[in-house]
Amino acid sequence: MPRAFIIMLDSFGLGATPDAEQYGDVGANTLRHIAEYCKQGKADQPNTRSGPLHLPHFTRLGLNGAAITSSPNTPIPGLDDSIIIQAAYGCAKEMSLGKDTQSGHFEMAGVPVLFEWGYFPPAYPSFPKELIDAFIVRAQLPGVLGNKHASGTVIINELGEEHQQTGKPIVYTSADSVFQIAAHEETFGLQHLYTICEIARELVDPYNIGRVIARPFLGTPGHYYRTAHRCDYATPPPAPTLLDDLVQHGGEVIAIGKVADIYAHRGITKTIKADGNKALFAAFIGQAQHAPNRSITFVNLVDFDMVYGHRRDVVGYAKALEDFDTWLPQFEKVLRAGDMAIITADHGCDPTWSGSDHTREYVPVIAFGPSIQPGPIGVRETFADIGQSIAKHLGLPVLKYGKAFI
Repeated sequence: MPRAFIIMLDSFGLGATPDAEQYGDVGANTLRHIAEYCKQGKADQPNTRSGPLHLPHFTRLGLNGAAITSSPNTPIPGLDDSIIIQAAYGCAKEMSLGKDTQSGHFEMAGVPVLFEWGYFPPAYPSFPKELIDAFIVRAQLPGVLGNKHASGTVIINELGEEHQQTGKPIVYTSADSVFQIAAHEETFGLQHLYTICEIARELVDPYNIGRVIARPFLGTPGHYYRTAHRCDYATPPPAPTLLDDLVQHGGEVIAIGKVADIYAHRGITKTIKADGNKALFAAFIGQAQHAPNRSITFVNLVDFDMVYGHRRDVVGYAKALEDFDTWLPQFEKVLRAGDMAIITADHGCDPTWSGSDHTREYVPVIAFGPSIQPGPIGVRETFADIGQSIAKHLGLPVLKYGKAFI
């Protein structure tokens, strides 16, 4: 009986899509710019990494082929373009109107987001007065801090001490459709943070906001750090997804990392939490070893986006890709007859780009397993082709969107 595995490299783009001009992202290319940075020696760091980007296993599975599909005749610097590719490979562009986490995940599962999310403006104050006033009253707060667009790590260092002294949570947003709340786990309380996030979730619904995100942190002034207890309170997908269909037909969906939160826990039968790419992938392999027939095991490797992409850390992103490459053979060993694995992404986040926002890019579509025929699958017109292919592989009804590539 078949099984499916999804490895979501959060933010791993392969170059600007034809509509990138609408998003201010013409010229963005997450993979290529990282590779060029490494090729030029700018990413050489003692005891960390050095030299050209080294991804032999990922390249064997078609990474360079997928990148060339998105940008013809332009191999990625440092990657071996003569290697025999052992997977089906291509790239996909997004139908959804955003370049955010939810839109990418929903579309990949067969439900493109064909409406505009609500967003909060970059000018201070970002949040409407009536929203903040209602939040303070409903959550019984002494007030809030922040109320602006900000990097999560920057704003807790800026306002963390005042937050601890006053008990006022830190609220902020970004170019994504989000209302984020940061609070110290010890002085404010983790459960207290979750409770006020649930209140905020209700309050932002009229604004069509995709997610409220709890951002707990620990530490002392000048040494604050975010913890693994993040929790996303997401708007559910606007229609049943591939995951819902599988569960409805008696299958299982094992969600690792923030996957369950992104889908508002719809179509999920088991949730595994872990902190950091290494722990997330280890949990993924552990679940893959025992995943039942007719199941999807789905991991989101969030550090690519949260730790390296948004923070514009090119060296860290390169090292994280090289680490991921070394883990791939261990995962391949657990695949058995009838299995299909797909490596993809939900959007781009070019760490060489200006600002700290996501970038509108093609994403890789790399499918492999004992019964998957290697070779090019071209440019896919929607991320939903991934969901349609998995549905076909698992014997599920045809999804509304997408064309299968298997």
